[in-house]
Amino acid sequence: MRNPIVPIAAFAMVAALAGPVRAEAQVAATDIGQVLADPSGMTLYTYDNDQPGTSTCYGPCAENWPPMPAEGQVSGDYSIVSRTDGTDQLAYQGKPLYRWVKDKEPGQVSGDGVNGVWHAARP
Repeated sequence: MRNPIVPIAAFAMVAALAGPVRAEAQVAATDIGQVLADPSGMTLYTYDNDQPGTSTCYGPCAENWPPMPAEGQVSGDYSIVSRTDGTDQLAYQGKPLYRWVKDKEPGQVSGDGVNGVWHAARP
């Protein structure tokens, strides 16, 4: 039987040598102007029911609006929100960031304005 600790330890060493991972989003051009996007170019959204630094989107909400995971270091207007489910979520200016399951391609913004409480995150 192989020892699973060796590959994990090797990965940790390579990750440490590579330096810290940056968790920030990118700016993408869309039909509604510039928005924040994940590394794949998918639009990120904010939720009016969230308080700064706190996510309130769980269960079915989080199934439709998956939280943008955060790993590594952030700086400037970015921060990390600790969710009650034990995961970390990226936030911009204190607002937790989400993706929308109905956006299928980079640059789509079909979640902007949903129920009057979801908005494309703007830089």
